[in-house]
Amino acid sequence: MSAPPTTPRGPRRFGWPKRVFSQVLLMQLAIITGVTVLVTGLFLAPLSAQLDDQAMRRALAIAQSTAAQPQLAASLLTTEPHPDGAVQGAAERIRRSTGAEYVVIMDRQGVRWSHTDPSRIGDVVSTDPSTALAGRSVMEIDSGTLGRSARGKVPLLDGSDRVVGAVSVGIAYDSVRARLLAAIPGLLAYAGGALAVGALAAYLISRRLQRQTHDLAFSDISALLTEREAMLHSIREGVVALDRTGRIRLLNDEAQRLLGLGPDAMGKQLDEALGGGRTTDVLAGRVVGDDLVTVRGSRVLLANRMPTDDGGAVVTLRDRTELEYLGRELDSTRGLIDALRAQDHEHANRLHTLLGLLELEMHEEAVEFVTEVVGVHRATAEQVTEKVHDPLLASLLVGKATVAAERGVALRMAPETLLPDRLVDPRGLVTVLGNLVDNALDAAAGSADAQIEVGLRAEGRTVVLRVRDSGPGVPAGDHESIFMEGWSTKELPAHGKRGLGLPLVRRLAERQGGSVAVTGSPEGGAVFTVVLPEAMDGPERSGIPSPGEPERSGIPSSGGPEPLAAPSRGGSTASVRPATSGDAP
Repeated sequence: MSAPPTTPRGPRRFGWPKRVFSQVLLMQLAIITGVTVLVTGLFLAPLSAQLDDQAMRRALAIAQSTAAQPQLAASLLTTEPHPDGAVQGAAERIRRSTGAEYVVIMDRQGVRWSHTDPSRIGDVVSTDPSTALAGRSVMEIDSGTLGRSARGKVPLLDGSDRVVGAVSVGIAYDSVRARLLAAIPGLLAYAGGALAVGALAAYLISRRLQRQTHDLAFSDISALLTEREAMLHSIREGVVALDRTGRIRLLNDEAQRLLGLGPDAMGKQLDEALGGGRTTDVLAGRVVGDDLVTVRGSRVLLANRMPTDDGGAVVTLRDRTELEYLGRELDSTRGLIDALRAQDHEHANRLHTLLGLLELEMHEEAVEFVTEVVGVHRATAEQVTEKVHDPLLASLLVGKATVAAERGVALRMAPETLLPDRLVDPRGLVTVLGNLVDNALDAAAGSADAQIEVGLRAEGRTVVLRVRDSGPGVPAGDHESIFMEGWSTKELPAHGKRGLGLPLVRRLAERQGGSVAVTGSPEGGAVFTVVLPEAMDGPERSGIPSPGEPERSGIPSSGGPEPLAAPSRGGSTASVRPATSGDAP
């Protein structure tokens, strides 16, 4: 059975490595090798020129010392050029003692009187001697009959300083090259040592990068960065990344929206970007725990903080505002359902009473009973709208009066209450008043002579809101703590955390430049006072009776304020009466 044919494979091609470790190591090794070769070449070039200069200066010095001997000039003038002449003997003696390649002495016609090759004595020199014969010294690298050499030429003077000839001394260029080649091994040893140290440093740096990048490729890192940016800016949770000093280094779009910051907040310290407060403490880790509740502006946020390996932290933020409002609305709806159930029971009792009166043919008593029942409900709404002209606030108070009556709490209006329909932010005041009344109901329920007193009045453009309850009151040491997120004396409700109403009240008041404070009442309980400057806007739109002017129809013009009535449990009528002057806090 024959083997299946195989597809011939070409030579394996080694591509550029993908891992960061390998790429960085190869790039650093290439850079270090290139720098080492460049530095070695840059060092060798001036070294070669330096060795040439030294050789030329040495040749010139030998020539000058040779020309300084007076007997040479005399011998040049009194004898003939001969291999055994005095000039040849003196020149060879100097050549051997100095190690020069040659020492040539010539007359003014350029005829040699000495040479390393005696047969060339009497011949004209092969290079131009005119500069030296003109009285000037010469240093050069040139080629002659003995090859390339470093030369020094000087004029030869007699006793009268007349130029009678010249002296030319050559240093073999091979000796210069030998010195250069002898220096190269040491230079290469230093270069090799530097290359080895650089390679080791490159390896260590690459290993550190490998650990920090988890041995990923550059393409993987780029893809992770792109995916991270897309994920951070698309999720509906706020993400804030901090370094070890508490500086913001990342802030996604949702975090900017929830915290009310802009992109310029990145790079700033938390205290500088957010200011002081619980939100800053939670993000900075000064308050620890899971699902920490904080209020930023009008938003209720849920924060979780996770430390990172480099000493920083990542904080995630979830918007609980709508959930908290829904929870409160559910509580209010549940209370209204209970109140409606009680009213339905009370309405049935009243119908039974009316039916009994009619069956007993007590017609006058039946008319009187119906008139009283209808008058109570009508008086409740009319007395509120007479003092509070804003429809949102008036509706809130009528509803709260019904809920309060159902819980056995008397809700009454303070005598100084008078609020025109000129509010700048009625919805904000509804939130403030609703939270305070809810807290007051919870505090007063179950107490002896349970009651709540609500006062609303306008002082110029300032609105002053006061809510007093007959509950146990707030200890003096907790007058500031109760306005912090999460503080509560109540049990946890079904929909989540407590301790958010009063912080929201403070934030809404401070946002309008106002304030909120709590004090004790002489009659017992707590008194919450909210001052909202610039809360009234424009001229008065709904008439307010002036002193001496008759009030609206449906409200008695004499006899004092009527009680604010609300239905109570058990079929009876609970009156919510306005406070007298002695009841005011």
